[in-house]
Amino acid sequence: MTSSAAEPAHSGKRGTAFADAVAEKSLKSDGVARDGVTRAAGLVLAVAGIVIALLAWLNSNGLSDGRDIASMQILAIVGVAVTVLGSGLFVAGVVARVLRLWLLRQLVESQDRTDQLVAALTTRD
Repeated sequence: MTSSAAEPAHSGKRGTAFADAVAEKSLKSDGVARDGVTRAAGLVLAVAGIVIALLAWLNSNGLSDGRDIASMQILAIVGVAVTVLGSGLFVAGVVARVLRLWLLRQLVESQDRTDQLVAALTTRD
């Protein structure tokens, strides 16, 4: 139980060190804004698609002509397609954010390992 109490403090130190290393490298993050827009657009499209499908279903309840019902079915299918498209955009934005963070972490850890190796080789000589 004492080790679990020590882990958050250690994780906090590592998180702070990681944030400092990222700030020190001053990497460009142009894609971050696009990922946020992609996630927001995906979420809006997914909700809009659900609303379109529900409205088509509600409107088709009072219809008796097969042609009117078929056009409402087409509208509902369009709503489902918009929902799938929005969900895909949202997932793509989230995955891009996670992969960017993972790649940045790999870069920082690789640089730390390289610095340790250089320090070990210079002290050995």
